[in-house]
Amino acid sequence: MSDPYVHGYTTREAQRLGDQAGTLAELLHEGTHYPAGSKVLEAGCGIGAQTRFLVEGSPEAHFTCLDISPESLAQAEAQAAENGWENLEFVRGDLYDPPFAPASFDHLFVCFVLEHLTRPVQALTGLARLVKPGGSITVIEGDHGSCYFHPDGELARRAWQCLIDCQAALGGDSLIGRRVYPLMTQAGVKDVQVSPRAVYCDDSRPSWVEGFVRRTIIPMVQGVRGQALETGMMQPDEWDQGIAELHQTATAQGSFLYTFFKGVGRAAAV
Repeated sequence: MSDPYVHGYTTREAQRLGDQAGTLAELLHEGTHYPAGSKVLEAGCGIGAQTRFLVEGSPEAHFTCLDISPESLAQAEAQAAENGWENLEFVRGDLYDPPFAPASFDHLFVCFVLEHLTRPVQALTGLARLVKPGGSITVIEGDHGSCYFHPDGELARRAWQCLIDCQAALGGDSLIGRRVYPLMTQAGVKDVQVSPRAVYCDDSRPSWVEGFVRRTIIPMVQGVRGQALETGMMQPDEWDQGIAELHQTATAQGSFLYTFFKGVGRAAAV
């Protein structure tokens, strides 16, 4: 089975995911390295946006990349072939019923996945069982409620809320970052430690403004335009003005803050 993906599977979304991963790579992957010969499961790999940095950070580990979407897996496989990566394999499967035996892996990596699931604890519980006792489990999620920006336009804030509400309507939770610790502990993960990873952008950090605000955040909001207008959350003119106000946060007088949460723990005995 597959839970809905609020952002859709468009070419534009694939580009956004790539831009997001590249911009955030150092911030999110700092501290994530796997020993040579270790077997790592990347659950919900999608188009391979995070896979690139996992492989580059641990070139002698072996990665199994799991996803439900054949189209996304095809893009991830094409990326691997283009780069000549031979230390990974791609498997199509359901995160709620992964096609692996318990304790098949040394480590588990889950990034920007649980927010889209209707039953994140159930999924993570099952995935954690695939890790050998003592192996590491890493979960990274954002929290749309951690977003602050200037200028703080009313319609920009409403457009941002549309993103939150559209995802909630599909059973997901874009505020899940604040739940990383309880989710992991409820899933039976031991020794959980969560660290906030804040992204702050202003005119003194032009690469962050371009990579995160213009290429990641604003396209992400624009991706729910159809749902927002169809359900009457905003009128077309209000929406357009809200997006224009969001663009103002990427100007010389603007600023933008967002926080991700990275949890790391250990697998319990099977």
